[in-house]
Amino acid sequence: MASKSTKGYFGMGHLISIILAIIPITSLIFGIVTRFTRGKWLGAILNIIIFPLFWIVDIVTIIAGNKISFLA
Repeated sequence: MASKSTKGYFGMGHLISIILAIIPITSLIFGIVTRFTRGKWLGAILNIIIFPLFWIVDIVTIIAGNKISFLA
């Protein structure tokens, strides 16, 4: 039986998560929601304030390991 994956955006596949990470508005929305659901309030607020930095880091971490790990 397959277990629920928590990698990427909401357990989506690797390719779909990469595509969603490249699009700036979806990366912003999903990054904020992901950080809020994991209880990382500071990460979510910083994602709103300094989005361009988080956007690049999220793209790199999704491509490298299919998970959002920076402040999440």
